[in-house]
Amino acid sequence: MIRKLIFRAVIIVLLLLALVAVMAFFYPEKILCVDSGPVAAADVIIVLGGGNHERPGRAAELFRQHAAPRILLTGAGDDEINRQLLLAAGVPASAIEVEAKSKTTRENAEFSLKLLRAEQVHRVILVTSWYHSRRAVMTFAHFAPELKFYSRPSYYAFARADWQRLKVAHKLELEFLKLPGYWLRYGVNPF
Repeated sequence: MIRKLIFRAVIIVLLLLALVAVMAFFYPEKILCVDSGPVAAADVIIVLGGGNHERPGRAAELFRQHAAPRILLTGAGDDEINRQLLLAAGVPASAIEVEAKSKTTRENAEFSLKLLRAEQVHRVILVTSWYHSRRAVMTFAHFAPELKFYSRPSYYAFARADWQRLKVAHKLELEFLKLPGYWLRYGVNPF
C-alpha cells in the first residue's frame, strides 16, 4: 500500500515537472516576465546592468512619466554606458545615482539596498529585461521585505521571432537555470 502511494506521488511530481517544462518551453514570457503595470509613484527607479542597453531607455521613459524623481544605476561595467544613455534621453545628471560594484543580481540588490535604506526609500521601480524581471523583483524583495518593489521591464526582443536573431533564446535558458539556483543558494523564492 505504501509503495503504491509513493509510486503515485512520484508519478504526479514527474507529470507536474513535465508540465512546467512544456510551459517554460512554449510560454517562457508567462513565467519569466513580471510587470506591475503603471505605478502611481515611487521614490526611485533602479536600472539593473546587463541586457542590450535597452534598460536605460525604459527608465528614461518612466522618468519622463514622473514615475519617480531619481534613477539608480546598478551594475559594474554597464554603469557608465547606461548613464550616458540616460543623459542622451534627457534625464538630468542630478537625477542619476550610480552603484558600480555589483556583478550579479544578488549584489545589485544588496549594494543598492544599502543606499536605499540610508536614504529612507520605501517604494522602488525595478527596470530590467523582461526575461530577468521575475528573478530581479523576487531577489530585491527577498533582501528587503520592508520595501515595496514594482517591476516595469523593458520588452526588447519580447517577440518570439526575435529570440534567435537577437540572441535572447540562450538568455532564457540561463534564466530558467538561475531561478532555481537562486532559490537553492540564497533562498529567493521565484513564486
